[in-house]
Amino acid sequence: MRNVVALVGRPNTGKSTLFNRLVRARQAIVDSVSGVTRDRNYGRSEWNGIEFSVIDTGGYVSDSSDIYEAEIQKQVRLAIDEADVILFLVDGREGLTPMDEDIAEILRPCGKPVYLVVNKIDSPSNFTDQLEFYALGLGDLYAISAVSGGGTGDLLDEVVKHCNGESVKDEAVDGLPKITFVGRPNVGKSSIINMLLGKDRSIVTPLAGTTRDSIYTRYKGFGFDFYLVDTAGLRKKSKVEENLEFYSVMRTVRAVENSDVCVVMCDASNGFEAQDLNILSLAQRNKKGIVLVVNKWDLVEKNANTHLQFEKQIRERIAPNNDVPILFTSVLKKQRIVQVLEKSMEVCENRRRRISTSELNEVMQQVIDDNPPPIVKDKVVRIKYMMQLPTDTPAFVFFCNLPQYIREDYKRFLENKIRSTWNFTGAPVEIFFRKK
Repeated sequence: MRNVVALVGRPNTGKSTLFNRLVRARQAIVDSVSGVTRDRNYGRSEWNGIEFSVIDTGGYVSDSSDIYEAEIQKQVRLAIDEADVILFLVDGREGLTPMDEDIAEILRPCGKPVYLVVNKIDSPSNFTDQLEFYALGLGDLYAISAVSGGGTGDLLDEVVKHCNGESVKDEAVDGLPKITFVGRPNVGKSSIINMLLGKDRSIVTPLAGTTRDSIYTRYKGFGFDFYLVDTAGLRKKSKVEENLEFYSVMRTVRAVENSDVCVVMCDASNGFEAQDLNILSLAQRNKKGIVLVVNKWDLVEKNANTHLQFEKQIRERIAPNNDVPILFTSVLKKQRIVQVLEKSMEVCENRRRRISTSELNEVMQQVIDDNPPPIVKDKVVRIKYMMQLPTDTPAFVFFCNLPQYIREDYKRFLENKIRSTWNFTGAPVEIFFRKK
């Protein structure tokens, strides 16, 4: 059984700051503006040899008409349901508020251990500010400073008493494939992840830029076992104005760097735009497997050849690196959603494929004999031997007498032959020439 600790409270009480301290990483965005965190953010922590999961939630706001705040309420309630222990954070500087009382009313009947944590008690001058929170009737107080870490040790000593002492490694296995959904804002990344998981893991609204953090969720079922990663939408640099969006973009880029396969999503009603191509190039530069998903296909007026024409236009835009699977989906109509998973795992396997040296030489030597390198400046290039390098992504080295005279078009010809022979669709393939 896993150990799960949830952080709840009204906006701007320091939940994300404490979350980052517990997981020992700057995983959640922290800003002085309230309401920065929206989705539930998961991390792993350890104290006194006991591991547990930590859930960061958005600030709870009651009776709000704001579309984000209504969804955040739902996310907080889901986190409370998932948790074994709840840390209720309040702001020691601002004091007790009616919103704190509303949250306490929700937590009292939950039947789970609730720790009232008074944050921002960071100097002797405001140490007594915590006392008024006894009025909430939640028992003992734990005064801490999430920024400096003061008081967190005593708090964690109590929290781990409710943990069963078993490691949570089975619940969060390192080394599992990470499939990251990237794209412009409002193309349906969060919607498709919620559809795949069968629950509202990420907040979805009609407004662009709803997702801010990169959200990791383990998917285990139907023979699959990997992480789904939801990311913030990537806009052109010139349109990124607020600091929060800048941090969100950095989180997305980091998620791409740490992924195995990038599902690049675009909006069918807008077509494949220049920013979509930039996002695709970002994944290619980082040597990631790629699946291109054209979402909202139900909004496009179609005839018998519409998808073929659309696919042709995309492949012309992304050429010469166009050995990428393209799927046309509709989250609203639940069309071809499972195929996205199947194709992503196929690309992941292609990215990890190893070809034996004997098989590679047998096949490619015949290809080279039938189509030898072009003569350049009266120089005849002879390729003697080839092998796959022991790298994380497919890379091949060809040994020859004059590697400097290999033309780019011939290099691309060999790459295409390797791709077609052993199915490296969607995977990055590198070819190097070295002197024998």
